[in-house]
Amino acid sequence: MEPNTTLSISIVSGKGGVGKTNIALNLGFALHELGHSLALLDADLGLANLDVLLGISPQKNLQDLLTGSIPEEVLVSLAEERFALLPSASGVAELVELDEDVQSILLDKLDTLFRQYEFVLLDLGAGISPTVLSFAAMPQERIVVITPEPTSLTDSYALIKVLFTQHQIKNFQIIVNIAENNEEAHLSFDRLAQACERFLGLPIRLLGIIHKDPMVTESVRQQVPLFKFAPSCQAINDIRYIAQKLIARRSKLLDLIARTPILKTLT
Repeated sequence: MEPNTTLSISIVSGKGGVGKTNIALNLGFALHELGHSLALLDADLGLANLDVLLGISPQKNLQDLLTGSIPEEVLVSLAEERFALLPSASGVAELVELDEDVQSILLDKLDTLFRQYEFVLLDLGAGISPTVLSFAAMPQERIVVITPEPTSLTDSYALIKVLFTQHQIKNFQIIVNIAENNEEAHLSFDRLAQACERFLGLPIRLLGIIHKDPMVTESVRQQVPLFKFAPSCQAINDIRYIAQKLIARRSKLLDLIARTPILKTLT
């Protein structure tokens, strides 16, 4: 088998309503626009939203992989070339409780499926439930989405703390979303970073800032991805910049990626 070249990233948040799913979807479009192949995995089990944002109704989902469906049949193409969605399996939070043999079968299927892509983005549910934590620990990298709200910072710290102490996860990149300005965004990141450094001895990195943009809300109402609804708006320009940083990071990590599974066992 050829060395792995796929960078897998979970996109998580401590609380809901911070724009995580919108970021995952439009980051996918930005990476594709920049010439890179990727798959989106809707891992928000039971509360899937990626299909809602896209205005589609997939016929198959993640659960069908466990019942014998060919992986390629489950994918929904989002562009002409190598940009696909693997829809969520509603009501199968028990995936995390599967025995090791069944987990291994599922991950083998996903590994085979995802190896054709340069990026895999997992959109997860919010919070610190066992399901969210397990899926957050599976990929090689993590992006934590925060907003300047104090509750977002508190809940994001709790998420990072649990992943660090219980799953030994040390690499966290932060996106500050819905920021009024750069000063507010940096202040929010600094508060979270100082808490992580002081109480966990854990450094975190600022990946990017996405400014507050009225086009985001309107695109959700229209069920049209922001990337297509307002391709030149401020939020999309911010997301494009983040996509460029992820492309550079993948290039830097290729040697490490080659020795790392796309998704680790759900434990």
